[in-house]
Amino acid sequence: MAKKRKRKNHQTAHIIIRTFIILFLLLIAFIGFRYYRRQALQAEQIRQEQLARQEAREKIIRQHKAFIKKIGPIAKEVDKFYDLLPSITIAQACLESDYGQSDLSQKYNNLFGVKGTNPNTSAVLVTKEYVKGEWHQVKARFQIYDSYEASIRAHAELFQKGTSWNAQQYSHVLKSKNYQEQAKALVTDGYATDPNYADKLINLIEQYHLDKYDK
Repeated sequence: MAKKRKRKNHQTAHIIIRTFIILFLLLIAFIGFRYYRRQALQAEQIRQEQLARQEAREKIIRQHKAFIKKIGPIAKEVDKFYDLLPSITIAQACLESDYGQSDLSQKYNNLFGVKGTNPNTSAVLVTKEYVKGEWHQVKARFQIYDSYEASIRAHAELFQKGTSWNAQQYSHVLKSKNYQEQAKALVTDGYATDPNYADKLINLIEQYHLDKYDK
């Protein structure tokens, strides 16, 4: 009788242990499933975010190229009469108008941030200027143009005529023979206050192969 009871107890203990092992393995499997499911969801989320960023970048590049395609032929046509390189003009327009997205360019066709004095042909806007090593937000009056071509032509005439205080202001710009020299001459001749202006223009020209408009 005692042997039967002992055997029964042993069988019961064996069943309990086996049941515990099964439950433990099921728990491990459940935890593993939850972990890998979470990892899969995170991986998919990262993939979707990367895809969205890639699509956003491609959209921006398409917008940039569309703007360049629009003003490129205009710059090439205008600049051949002014000893200027179209690649520089296009890069300046891209940089200073944010590829035609700035309020100044969209509302007033002003691609280069040209200032104005006549209230009838200019508008007051908020802008940023680099002064004494820092960027400052200021209000200024900017010229209004009836077209991109008018803006590009006025821009070219500025380099030819110089400023009211110095007709030879942009002599180094006009003497430059390639876009690298002309970009640096813009800083030398005081056109831009941003110390990185020349590098920004050169990078834009090389990124979008704007020198093809110089040929």
